[in-house]
Amino acid sequence: MWGIIPAAGSGTRIQPLAFSKELLPVGSRIDPTGIERPRAVSEYLVDRMGRAGVRKLCFVISAAKHDIVQYYGGSYGAMDIAYVVQDEANGLCDAVFRAAPLISAEEVVAIGLPDTVWFPEDALQSLPSSELSLLLFPVENPALFDSIEMDTDGRVRRIAVKSAEPPSRWIWGAMQMPGRTYHALQALWSARDRTDEYLGTLLNAWIARGGMVRSVTAGTSYVDVGTLHGYRRAIHLLEAAVPARADADGPGLELPA
Repeated sequence: MWGIIPAAGSGTRIQPLAFSKELLPVGSRIDPTGIERPRAVSEYLVDRMGRAGVRKLCFVISAAKHDIVQYYGGSYGAMDIAYVVQDEANGLCDAVFRAAPLISAEEVVAIGLPDTVWFPEDALQSLPSSELSLLLFPVENPALFDSIEMDTDGRVRRIAVKSAEPPSRWIWGAMQMPGRTYHALQALWSARDRTDEYLGTLLNAWIARGGMVRSVTAGTSYVDVGTLHGYRRAIHLLEAAVPARADADGPGLELPA
């Protein structure tokens, strides 16, 4: 199973930083020697992908983001890591499909955003591997995200991309699909002259052509750490989660993975 992490953006909302935004320290972790160390924000997504069964990970980076390569190297836990370069910041669709040469039609693909923190940690495991599915989270201000309009059976009818009038408070935070569907989406994007910047607009075109998109409302909390406000909210979210983890696993300092 492949995981694709688009990490080529410049992160202008939270700059200036002396490093890539995906390496912004948020919370902490306990290393194998038992020492508490800062945790890069992207590690939360990487860990959640690992829980869902991802064993091959592709970071899509810009040529300037060599610090991500230095930080993660060639592996993370049980996952092997590859890197592909997005030469110019041409949108999320362009970034996601840069990984296409690595992925076969028989494999499963998970996609997530590296500057987010969400719970529960195992929510990605609730997505079916046999169809294109979105992991949804309830948020207070869905107009800032891609809001989902769905039927009672979970079928997605429309994705409102950063709309002033969102159809619901549910947004997508991650997705999963068969490799053949991933390549079909890439073909549709190319047929539309690669004009879709956001995945939401491309998925709307997919739905309009009769394609199926499933929604799974398994998420409980979601924070975009791309702004200073979001950074503070992520810290509060993680601090609130520590007691629950300690109660379940015994005393400890480790923040949620």
